[in-house]
Amino acid sequence: MNYLNQFLFGIYPYIALAVFLLGSLIRFDREQYTWKSESSQTLHTGMLRLASPLFHIGILGLFGGHVVGLLTPVAVWDFLGVEHGTKQMVAMVAGGFMGLLTLVGLVLLLARRFSSDRLMKVTTFKDKVVLFWILATLLLGLSSIFASASHMDGHMMVLLMTWAQHVLTFRGDAAGFVIDAPLVFKLHLFMGMSLFVIFPFTRLVHVWSGFGALGYLGRAWQLVRAR
Repeated sequence: MNYLNQFLFGIYPYIALAVFLLGSLIRFDREQYTWKSESSQTLHTGMLRLASPLFHIGILGLFGGHVVGLLTPVAVWDFLGVEHGTKQMVAMVAGGFMGLLTLVGLVLLLARRFSSDRLMKVTTFKDKVVLFWILATLLLGLSSIFASASHMDGHMMVLLMTWAQHVLTFRGDAAGFVIDAPLVFKLHLFMGMSLFVIFPFTRLVHVWSGFGALGYLGRAWQLVRAR
């Protein structure tokens, strides 16, 4: 089990990151015509106007919360006077709220897609994998809230933060910090890392374009002159 833990949480994160970055770069270089979100709004609107904002607001909130929560050094929180238990409570409440937003939006998106014959005809196997993989990852994340509620001292949260920071700073002892973590946390971590593995091969690549679009905010004015 120690070898498996070392592979999943000490080696696999780098495999996932390499596939995520190199795969995205290769796809952008070789298959730019497939680099899109493949919107289905023209085929069937349904609950899209409600489901899409809920899903995107929720998942962006979860992503930002995970980045800040996991990658901010513990010393920073200690310097700010934020107790570990308090931070865990805030993470549980905020993460639970954003998670529920995402879940409602995702369930509505799934209901819309699988109830329409027109949408089903253009739904690929990769689309189904992405939707249900996100759903499983999300449900595991929400389930971890109940596990966190059984130990409000914030100790497990600190271990998860230390694991993530040691992975990103290429320290070989990262896996040791989660070896005794409850199974629900480990499954959530694995599913989350695996999302980065499937990312370059699916419509998820449009996320890059979303972040890239921020560059347009600082672009120069377009001058249109009359003939």
